[in-house]
Amino acid sequence: MKRIMIGAALLALMTGRGSAEAPKDDPLTRPIAPGYADRWLKPQPPMRVYGNSYLVGFTELNVALIRTKAGLILIDAGVPQGVATVEANIRRLGFDVRQIKYILSTEPHYDHGGGFAALVRDSGATVLAGRDGAASLRLGRALPEDPQAAHLDTFPAVPKVRAVADGETIRLGDVVITARATPGHTSGSMSWTWKSCEKGKCIDMVFASSLNPVSADGYRFTDPAHAGIVASYRRSFAAMSALPCDLLLTAHPDQSGGDEKFAKFSAGTRPNPFLDPGACRAYAAKFSAALDARLAKEGAR
Repeated sequence: MKRIMIGAALLALMTGRGSAEAPKDDPLTRPIAPGYADRWLKPQPPMRVYGNSYLVGFTELNVALIRTKAGLILIDAGVPQGVATVEANIRRLGFDVRQIKYILSTEPHYDHGGGFAALVRDSGATVLAGRDGAASLRLGRALPEDPQAAHLDTFPAVPKVRAVADGETIRLGDVVITARATPGHTSGSMSWTWKSCEKGKCIDMVFASSLNPVSADGYRFTDPAHAGIVASYRRSFAAMSALPCDLLLTAHPDQSGGDEKFAKFSAGTRPNPFLDPGACRAYAAKFSAALDARLAKEGAR
């Protein structure tokens, strides 16, 4: 009898059945910079913030979901090791991951686009990004001119990426989204705008890419070779300030006070604390001042 039981246990292990089965290593969700990225991944319940627009990400890493009559649109994906949580949050809202038709990219860095490949595989969706963003996502790494390129990890390359231009519109069902180029942080950074309606009131929604002027060690924005990047930042600040903007979500919520707004909203604070028609202007002004400070600091060296 003992011999039969041992044989059965060995058979279970060999065939992949039984409690001793080892978890499979999925190259598309293999953790990137786990010790560093953990600070972004504190769990957050999925929540509808307004009308057809939801948050399905983390406390320090926003992933947005838009419901349309013809399927779902996701904005950003987070890091690969967070994909299972994002997909679980989508299911908790009553949706099917396979309903995702488009995934929109704000920037081609591993913290926002690292999970694209896994989500494309699981959903069949197409990723949309700015021209340089699309090139970077196809390679699975930052482009050489990216101010942070020297210290960024690579990520799973994304097979299904469609490049879109500034001002281009994407329609899915009853929702139209407009691509808004906001380069600087990366040359391919893209923000996204759409209308969302609730109880007969329609507002202008903005999901903004990062605008903070950060870089790898040794990089100088005051280097004449980088004048184009500084000019890109200036154009992006102006574009962000001019957007119709009733509700702003940013790739990293703490950059625009989104973490505090979410806490108040989930606690039942009304009126909706996310509603702030001055949020885009304040966001642009904050990082315009940060760029000025960075340039002044470099110039003083």
